Amino acid sequence: MARPDGFAYEAHPDGPVRITHRGRRATVLRGDRTARFLTEVTTADPQLVMARRTGDHRRGNERTGRAHPRNRG
Repeated sequence: MARPDGFAYEAHPDGPVRITHRGRRATVLRGDRTARFLTEVTTADPQLVMARRTGDHRRGNERTGRAHPRNRG
């Protein structure tokens, strides 16, 4: 698996999971979400998992894709 670019997480025993992006706190997961996150981050692509959990996966080419001729409608 590739190493996450800019993302990191810190899991505390019996506590929350803190996800950071480029050193700044992006989100904190608590309760049931922590166990699901820890399972998913070890089995799937950590970069994608953390981007989805922080809402940072929708950044990039949305604006340029809207201007493409097939999307003009």
